[in-house]
Amino acid sequence: MSSAFKEKQSKTFDLEHQTASLDIWDKKYRLKDETGDAIDLNMDDTFGRVATSLAGVEETDQQEEWAEKFLWALRSGAIPAGRIISNAGAEKYKPATSTINCTVSGSIQDSMTGILEKVTEAGLTLKAGCGIGYEFSTLRPKGAYVTGAGAYTSGPLSFMDIYDKTCFTVSSAGGRRGAQMGTFDVSHPDVEDFIKVKREDGRLRQFNLSLLITEEFMKAVREDSDWPLIFPLDPSLPESKEIDLNDQTKIIWKEWVKTDGYLTNEEGLVACKIYKVIQARKLWDLIMASTYDYAEPGFILIDKVNEMNNNWFDENIRATNPCGEQPLPEYGSCLLGSVNLTRFVNNPFTEKASFDWDIFNEVVVVFTRMLDNVVEINGLPIQQQRNEILRKRRHGMGFLGLGSTMTMLQMKYGSEESLSFTEEVSKNLALTGWRAALELSKEKGPAPILTEDFVVSKEMLSHRPEMLDDGFVVGDKIKGSVLHAKYSKYMQKIASEDPELVDELSRVGARFTHHSSIAPTGTISLSIGNNVSNGIEPSFAHHYFRNVIREKKKTKEKVDVYSFELLSYIDRINPKADINAEPDSDNRLPDYFISAEDVSPKQHVDVQSASQKWIDSSISKTANVPTDFEFEEFKDIYLYAHEKGLKGCTTFRFNPEVHQGVLVKEKDLKNTMYTFVLENGEEIEVPGDEEIEYDGETHSAANLFDALKEGYYGKF
Repeated sequence: MSSAFKEKQSKTFDLEHQTASLDIWDKKYRLKDETGDAIDLNMDDTFGRVATSLAGVEETDQQEEWAEKFLWALRSGAIPAGRIISNAGAEKYKPATSTINCTVSGSIQDSMTGILEKVTEAGLTLKAGCGIGYEFSTLRPKGAYVTGAGAYTSGPLSFMDIYDKTCFTVSSAGGRRGAQMGTFDVSHPDVEDFIKVKREDGRLRQFNLSLLITEEFMKAVREDSDWPLIFPLDPSLPESKEIDLNDQTKIIWKEWVKTDGYLTNEEGLVACKIYKVIQARKLWDLIMASTYDYAEPGFILIDKVNEMNNNWFDENIRATNPCGEQPLPEYGSCLLGSVNLTRFVNNPFTEKASFDWDIFNEVVVVFTRMLDNVVEINGLPIQQQRNEILRKRRHGMGFLGLGSTMTMLQMKYGSEESLSFTEEVSKNLALTGWRAALELSKEKGPAPILTEDFVVSKEMLSHRPEMLDDGFVVGDKIKGSVLHAKYSKYMQKIASEDPELVDELSRVGARFTHHSSIAPTGTISLSIGNNVSNGIEPSFAHHYFRNVIREKKKTKEKVDVYSFELLSYIDRINPKADINAEPDSDNRLPDYFISAEDVSPKQHVDVQSASQKWIDSSISKTANVPTDFEFEEFKDIYLYAHEKGLKGCTTFRFNPEVHQGVLVKEKDLKNTMYTFVLENGEEIEVPGDEEIEYDGETHSAANLFDALKEGYYGKF
């Protein structure tokens, strides 16, 4: 590493971490002993612990060298995900925890045994500190007859309640909120109930919810056609022998997650009973109305996910990690990390502002090796999870601070200039990462799946007809590395920039099957990053409040937070700069200091699209929508996201009648009134920022109202 960069590196540490940042680091990532005494005396000690732990995977005579390089990368902007920062090198104090942030459950079988087996696995996974995702549309709809029980099932949502309570119980015991994702097919008979379920106070609050949206459904919406709601026909029921399997008004033959126990045809399609037919646009409007009011369910374009999956030849993805940036197969796990882009800005807020691409790429190379090493110390609690991560070695490197960096470079988030920058950052991350994948493979060996032989199937050829052009026929054998590098649609984008790299990867095999993913990075952005903007987002605001969950407290605590770019501008340019200064004041911030509320929903989608071209997994992104944004225009955002080829889309519109978010602006708190009913029946109305004494503690009115509504003090 150059001496010039060492000088630059030391300067970037001049800006002190704000109180909120140090508080989060202390509560979440600082290693402490069983009595609560700190092992990590400062943030650099945390970096040193992680660097030493990850270097311990290397050959003995190389561990000291790599520990030094890893520490350099951490100091230079490489930020592993929370579980790595918290748990790497902490085995003496936390032996049962994992360094993996996210997993996906095995497929939940449509039986009581299958459901409860996965509940047990979920509990063990959550206890290890990992988030988990599941698909629940494998379970038969409410009211369907269960032969073995001689009764009618209560449906998937009732079983989701069990998973929800398990997560709540485990997270309460550990003091850290558990994270879950529940996905659901848009053609399931209970889809309308799934869409509306969060309207019930306190229900499924340990879940994020997303719909699996297919190309077929989007076509039906655009054409205003009918949409059948279906589920596999139960062959044990008398109706399966009486129904005409060729009657298209009663039966649809469709691909299904599992075929065991169902009626299938020669093509492997499953006979699905049509329970109901509705208008696609009517269902679309219901989805959009719920998302408009409740910010859920999210929107996963599952066909696009599978089409662009590097492991298309081995996986059928039906679920994601809790925030959606990692679509994963059964028992899939992914370790995450993000590069702090603000660390590579020279001369910020000036006409000479520039981005240091050389140092950025150098950090990505070292960070890639670091994340690959995490596979060996994964600490996952279930054998299938361990098998999956060792076989494929996927990780998800992304970035954080994009919005802050744009501001430091005098760009407005969503402008054409910012889109070009976003694509360039994502492309550099990808190309550098895959070049590192080749070098690591030559040194340490490729991911085992890429050394395996696969038998060419009819389905494989239908998904990749170019294999027919290359002379492959059903029954041929082909190496995983060839299927991964030569026939992956994503890797062909890499080949368009570096064909020799991809050609060699097809022969040698990559060290891992997936390299990139952009996570929401909430607490690592705030703590380690000193509140740089989250992931791919603009800054939420330049001054706002964060609602923090505290152990043993029933309401969240309101904490003041300032954006990194505001603090940097005050520190470097104008100590008197004020976000509330008059327009003609010398202390007014430049007009490129924008925040999430200044970005249009379509601009949010455009930024995500610019990055997605080069991200091989997915992106967790939230398009913030003003409270008064018109519903008809809101609906178009999701159609636009589909047109732009995204793998998913999420929006957030502040709706005080429904929920109190993690991040809250001062004006929203002041302008929102909350009504409380006292024991004597009297009603009082107070603004959200007013402090109230209740149950021996002081709470903001907004947070107390939320806790009461969610049942932490009992129901109203």
